[in-house]
Amino acid sequence: MARSSRTRRNRRSDDYQAPASAQRAREQQRQAPIRQTQPAKSQTGAQRERGGGARGFIGESWAELKKVEWPGRRQLFSATIVVIIAIAVVGTYLAIADFAFSRLVRDVLLRF
Repeated sequence: MARSSRTRRNRRSDDYQAPASAQRAREQQRQAPIRQTQPAKSQTGAQRERGGGARGFIGESWAELKKVEWPGRRQLFSATIVVIIAIAVVGTYLAIADFAFSRLVRDVLLRF
């Protein structure tokens, strides 16, 4: 399907776009303040009670911790091994870099 080419002369009036400042002012006039019609609901759909404080926070935290899928013994062991290997690699890299830079500073920069 071929697109029709439009020139300035045959552009329709509904294609006209108002300048940004005028358009922004019109949008601000149109917007009505948003009013909350119902009290906020929790994730389960139950209506939330206002407040709750530390006791409510601890209760909700405990409920969330019950939902967590904790790792098994095998997964925990393999993750621990991965962390120990990563620490050994990074520690070795830092030890080599420290040795190299300390020699550089001692032999080159402190000579003068």
